[in-house]
Amino acid sequence: MNMPQLEAVSAINAASTVRGRINVPGDKSITHRALLLNALAPGGARIRGAGLGGDCRSSIACLQGLGVGVCLEGGQLTLESPGVAGFEEPISPLDCGNSGTTMRLLLGLLAGCGRFAVVVGDESLSARPMGRVADPLRRMGALITGRGGGELAPLAVNPASLAGTEIDVPVASAQVKSALLIAGLNAGGLTRISQPARSRNHTEIMLAAMGARMEIDGAELTIEGGQQLTPVDVDVPGDFSSAAFWLVLGASHPDANLEIANVGINSTRAGTLSVLERMGARIEISPNPAGAEPSGDLAVASSSLRATEIGGAEIPIIIDELPVLAVAATQAEGTTSIRDAGELRVKETDRITATVSNLRAMGARIEELPDGMVIDGPTPLRGARLDSHGDHRVAMAMAVAASIAGGESRISDSAAVNISYPEFFDELGRVCAA
Repeated sequence: MNMPQLEAVSAINAASTVRGRINVPGDKSITHRALLLNALAPGGARIRGAGLGGDCRSSIACLQGLGVGVCLEGGQLTLESPGVAGFEEPISPLDCGNSGTTMRLLLGLLAGCGRFAVVVGDESLSARPMGRVADPLRRMGALITGRGGGELAPLAVNPASLAGTEIDVPVASAQVKSALLIAGLNAGGLTRISQPARSRNHTEIMLAAMGARMEIDGAELTIEGGQQLTPVDVDVPGDFSSAAFWLVLGASHPDANLEIANVGINSTRAGTLSVLERMGARIEISPNPAGAEPSGDLAVASSSLRATEIGGAEIPIIIDELPVLAVAATQAEGTTSIRDAGELRVKETDRITATVSNLRAMGARIEELPDGMVIDGPTPLRGARLDSHGDHRVAMAMAVAASIAGGESRISDSAAVNISYPEFFDELGRVCAA
């Protein structure tokens, strides 16, 4: 499974028109979970339409290090697992690459599996906070050590017996919640998780399909340890976070009409649809036949955008799309504010500073806040030298901005898109006429 090679710097000129039908990669969040959750149960599963960017390949490599068979056959992933009780003790560190989802969910899986393992990541991931997962796992009895007092990778996980407990999660995070649910399955008794707000529920949907018993009351969840799961085949819809770049491009460009096929529209994931719709974006949704994960075809056309307030409980379900929503705000009438989004500072890069500095270089009227940004619009953008800071979301957001700006823009480290959307620049060139 070789990754395509992209240029270190991509040059982009304004598009005169934007037209086409796009198939985005399989949902990254669902692919991670289809792999890691199916590995808990002995047996085989097929994962159709999986996302195969760098992050999901990191999950595959880590599972293979535990003795789980994963191969790509005829466009689908086939997984064969001995179950958590049959995991091999890895002889080498499990490399999560740039994937925070892989590392955090893997810590939940390893904490109660009875095997010693070391998890590592690249330079960026090694600087990201893991204490938010490791600390509650330690409260359950996990033995996890690492750099920075156990806050940073590399992290070593020693065999331990876990006990169910009550855990208050201070920040609504689907990754933290999922790691604790996985650990709770391997713990004695009940594990109760309380969050300040709802987060993406892909894990709950998939665990229910695998036969897990859970109680869900708003943002509170309870799971019973010692349950036997059954592997489940998964059809992965298109990745909504990837689709969001096309939605913003279509709504912001003055001559655009785009269709995006078979996108996941789970309400705990696709909150950006609501944000764009209240900004006046012309988006049509054609739901597909009901499945475990809601999906549908999306169509977007040039729109007259207006400013909005973004913050509060909606932030956890739109966090990945905030950089490109800032691009949309530069083309909206009025002042848009994005607040309560301090989590953006601990992503692959500080996405607040990266977004503000890049858009400011393009002429945007934008102010950086400790937990977000304020954008005045509409403002004509101009071509500029832009820096992805090695962050796939920043690279794609700035490519959208460059496509509606005057003149040429050059984005450094554009190959960062391999993390989630290797075909992005090919698709951009296809739908944008120079």
